[in-house]
Amino acid sequence: MKNYNAIGIMSGSSLDGVDIAMCHLIENEGTWLYKIIQSECIPYNNYWLNILKKIQYESAENYHRTHVYLGHYLGQICKRFINKHQFFTDIIASHGHTVFHDPSKRFTSQIGDGAAIAATTGVTTVSDLRTLDLALGGQGAPIVPIGDMMLFKDYKFCLNLGGIANISAKANDTIYAYDICGANQILNSLANQKNLSFDHDGKLARSGETNAALLTELNELSFFQKQPPKSLSNQWVKSAIPEILKKYDIPVEDKLSTFCEHIAFQVNNNIKLFPNNPQDRMLITGGGAFNNYLIERIALTSSIKVTIPDANVIKYKEALVMAFIGVLRIRNEVNVLKSVTGAKRNNISGAVYAGSA
Repeated sequence: MKNYNAIGIMSGSSLDGVDIAMCHLIENEGTWLYKIIQSECIPYNNYWLNILKKIQYESAENYHRTHVYLGHYLGQICKRFINKHQFFTDIIASHGHTVFHDPSKRFTSQIGDGAAIAATTGVTTVSDLRTLDLALGGQGAPIVPIGDMMLFKDYKFCLNLGGIANISAKANDTIYAYDICGANQILNSLANQKNLSFDHDGKLARSGETNAALLTELNELSFFQKQPPKSLSNQWVKSAIPEILKKYDIPVEDKLSTFCEHIAFQVNNNIKLFPNNPQDRMLITGGGAFNNYLIERIALTSSIKVTIPDANVIKYKEALVMAFIGVLRIRNEVNVLKSVTGAKRNNISGAVYAGSA
């Protein structure tokens, strides 16, 4: 039996803030158990929000400077978090903040320098979790399914409703996973038009009506005709979908209702790609799991049981899995799966920066 104390850090595409989770991971003869000890979401202040919203348009020099400065900032967050909870930490695993992701050109970029995190905290840090997979011809995404397979093995499907929705499915002793569609990025941006940061409980969407023409146009986007493995970039979600939405002169409530229906339709379409029965379960996590209306629509259109875990797992599952990926990296074990990404082989991803000697 081996025990690890690990911290996972995740900055999502919806810019809600930095998710940080202290995790205790136990391996016993190939079986893994986990416990989230402490967790927190630290919102980005206006300074960082403004920077991260514009970073893709900055010069190369400013881009790299931000990469380093964000690493020091994440390191400071970790250091305060560790000191606050008096938590002995073996490893920090940081996903970083995705700015560019284009598998067709074999590149991806997550800012938040792992070396700066290690230097600031004195804790061994794993970062840069996707680039090896792209070098091997993979999508570099999603990477969370290694956790779905080893930490959440009792679920046939795992659905994450973050800025982008992605799904994993277990079939024939293999796990498959990929991005489905835009999610909270679009829902939140629509709620912003009503001076809200998000649609609380999906109340606005519930009050609206589904627009059949808009729903059809969304579902006919070319991405949905592609076969997995496949992944979505933030740039595509932020450009292609708003272009369609602005063509329709309908209330925001109707757009929210229609987009929730679009997400539910895509989830159900992808469940149908895999053998399943009514007793199979789907775990739903990510911020969208708190959108009651969206969950209702997904449950009503799906042929399997929907499970919503406790709030800690909903909010911090991705941070937990980042910690797990980091532990696998320092064990020199596979942490990114070719069945998910389409790479030439399973791989052991992540740059390791040593902490204090």
